[in-house]
Amino acid sequence: MSDRLPVALARRRASLLLLAVVLCLPPFYLDAFWLRIGLFSMAAAIGAVGLALLSGTAGQLSLGHAFFLAVGAYGYAWLAGEPGPGLPPALAALLAVLLAGAAGGLFSPVAARVKGIYLGIATLALVFLGHHVLLTADSVTGGFNGRSVPPLTLGGFTFAQSDPGPTVLGVPFGAEERLWYLGLALFAFTWFTARGLLRSRPGRALAALRDSETAASVMGVDVARHRSAAFVVSSMYAGLAGVLLALAFRRVVPDYFSLALSVDYLAMIVIGGLGSVAGATAGAVFVTALPLLMTRYADQLPLVTAPGSAEGAMGPTEAARYLYGAAIVLVLLYAPDGLHGLARRARDRVRRRRSRAPAPDAVVPPPPQPTAARPKEHTP
Repeated sequence: MSDRLPVALARRRASLLLLAVVLCLPPFYLDAFWLRIGLFSMAAAIGAVGLALLSGTAGQLSLGHAFFLAVGAYGYAWLAGEPGPGLPPALAALLAVLLAGAAGGLFSPVAARVKGIYLGIATLALVFLGHHVLLTADSVTGGFNGRSVPPLTLGGFTFAQSDPGPTVLGVPFGAEERLWYLGLALFAFTWFTARGLLRSRPGRALAALRDSETAASVMGVDVARHRSAAFVVSSMYAGLAGVLLALAFRRVVPDYFSLALSVDYLAMIVIGGLGSVAGATAGAVFVTALPLLMTRYADQLPLVTAPGSAEGAMGPTEAARYLYGAAIVLVLLYAPDGLHGLARRARDRVRRRRSRAPAPDAVVPPPPQPTAARPKEHTP
């Protein structure tokens, strides 16, 4: 066992290094459409990881995740733009994440005392309240038409389209190519911090809190404090996702941050697997990429029409919602632990088969030969 552990760690590190190299290659080979899908998926994965920590690990239902994404997106657009303070974009992005965390902190007393469906209804009010503020606070949000998003600048390097743009290995790097690496860095930061949190003492306390609040309190877990902290951390991840979404969209409008977005994030963590960072990532990629792919290939799909068509068939967005709605039903019926659980069981099955199979150069012992039966001795 002691000899296998270093080998397993070396293989894991090699796999992570290979995955990092592979994820750095798409800007050199894929066009802007596929890079946008990747950007939106990475932003969704960051927000889904935050919701997985809150709902999957801490066991708190939230329907207001779209509100905290809007705080991050509009906070960055206002802090870095005009009209607004006009702060340096990097500082504005950091303050926008902290602003989303502060919004979660203001709501955390409610999250500390309310649970279950009641907490879900309370967070639902945040979405409608936030949408009303986004429409009416014209000086900050731009009202119905929204506002443009200033590009992010780090050390003199701008994550936006420039003319002429830099060329790397013969490939011109525009806004999507640059933002790809920014999104990759932010997602890697989210991945490792979330996994570290889950393996730490607060993460184990949140898991105990989800299983039984009574048992957790008996073991010394401060229930109210940990529930509030989970809500704040989840809000900060949502704010970070909102900043990346704003940079990818280049313009933010109130209608995007609606109740449908909160439902989409719930679908992500249910399909991927509650309480799993990898599962939340897989669910985010599935829910985000599906409508975009169906929009692109709508003319080649049955029963689906292109956007703006006058025909009576379904649009790609509605068809995508039906599909991942069906995926939720299938997951709840046949795989309650989501895609992450399916992948884990498949991996364990492969490992068991490998452990049972003999090595190619192993010497198989001959089967034991039957011994001749000894005649029974008669008792005098």
